[in-house]
Amino acid sequence: MGRSTNAVLAYGYDLGGSDEWKIRESGEYGELPNLAWYDPENEDGDDFLEAAERRLLAEIAGFTETWSGENEGYFEREREAKDRLGVKFDIYCSGEYPMYLLAAHVTTVWRGDIQVIDPARLAADPAEHGWDDKLQAALTALGITPTQDRARWLLCSYWG
Repeated sequence: MGRSTNAVLAYGYDLGGSDEWKIRESGEYGELPNLAWYDPENEDGDDFLEAAERRLLAEIAGFTETWSGENEGYFEREREAKDRLGVKFDIYCSGEYPMYLLAAHVTTVWRGDIQVIDPARLAADPAEHGWDDKLQAALTALGITPTQDRARWLLCSYWG
């Protein structure tokens, strides 16, 4: 099994991760604050990303459905709800020590590949697509405030 080493360009917020959360509500040592929608002690529950995504789907897209074998069309309805969010989570750093992004746009360049980037397009996209408003709605639904002063273009790496 190989390792991927990817470049990630995202417009959004760096939320940090388990070693140090980059949100203002974090504890004295950078630990995740108490969040009504996430219990890290619940071993049977979702991890942070799953719980956060479920929260956004419910609060912003009104999607509270859960999957079951009799739930025909569930994945299509879930995909449509995710599209309505206009934001997504992505991971950087590594699979063993994940750090998280909340982003309105993500471009991943896989090892050995290349992607042409147009800086003028990057400058225009956030305003043109209303990304700042979508990101702010997500932060409000999650009840967190990033330490980053505003959404920005972030270039990071992932080794996994």
